[in-house]
Amino acid sequence: MSTPIIHPNWARPAINMVEGYSLEMTAKDIESLREAAPGIAPETPIAVTFLPGEAFEARIAAARLVRELGFEPMPHFSARRIVSEDEFREYLKAVTREAGVKRCFVIAGDPSEPEGPFADSSALIATGAFEDAGITAIGIGGHPEGHPNMSDEECWSVLQTKCDEIEKRGMAPLIVTQFAFDAGAVLSWLAELRKRGLTAPVRLGIPGPAGIKTLMRFAARCGVGASASVLTKYGISITKLIGTAGPDKLVDQIEKGLTEEHGAVRLHFYPFGGLTKTVGWINDYAKSH
Repeated sequence: MSTPIIHPNWARPAINMVEGYSLEMTAKDIESLREAAPGIAPETPIAVTFLPGEAFEARIAAARLVRELGFEPMPHFSARRIVSEDEFREYLKAVTREAGVKRCFVIAGDPSEPEGPFADSSALIATGAFEDAGITAIGIGGHPEGHPNMSDEECWSVLQTKCDEIEKRGMAPLIVTQFAFDAGAVLSWLAELRKRGLTAPVRLGIPGPAGIKTLMRFAARCGVGASASVLTKYGISITKLIGTAGPDKLVDQIEKGLTEEHGAVRLHFYPFGGLTKTVGWINDYAKSH
């Protein structure tokens, strides 16, 4: 099976660590995307999240704008938040029709109990709807610091099963990780991933520059390790929570630690401080490296 294009430059090593990056946005970030667009590289993949309280029409409009601005939309599908199979298929049909979507990202979602028939992302993949809609790549989550509801061994098993199932259905798997502050944990996880024979391209989650308190809040909400020692490595002192922090040290450490054995890797930015600030940081980093 030929591998669908995940990014136009994915097949060769990056010139610098931020080349070929991807971004994330919510349906509420439309105006922020318009503002940041001139600084975003053409064809950049932009994930559109699936948050509670947002209408499907707003998510569809966000995906459509991503395409209109010359980027690659990658809408999220949160399995436990989808109330029916009809709703799932209608949303998938709408984003493929109106935004030319070719890749999607599937997650279980936060609710402890499903709001509809889908208990996890595997259940969405098993419907066959994605390949029927012409989707060529499916993103799935990776957790360098572990998953709160699964053991490490269960995490690896589930990840392998999903990758196998996606490939069996004629699509390319793409692993996008939760953001982290600890480069060592990220690199160790990536090495273990390849050791286990999982060769799918990986996008490593990077927290975009933001206020320190904002970063700490997202870390707590997402279960990300944020011990004093880890934060010090990242460049945050827990005794000084005023001001902003960027991922300079984290990205530098990841770049220094990567080898050919880590396989195909790019970065995925979570713009906690806003799209404009994150894109500005990416471009400044690229110029200085």
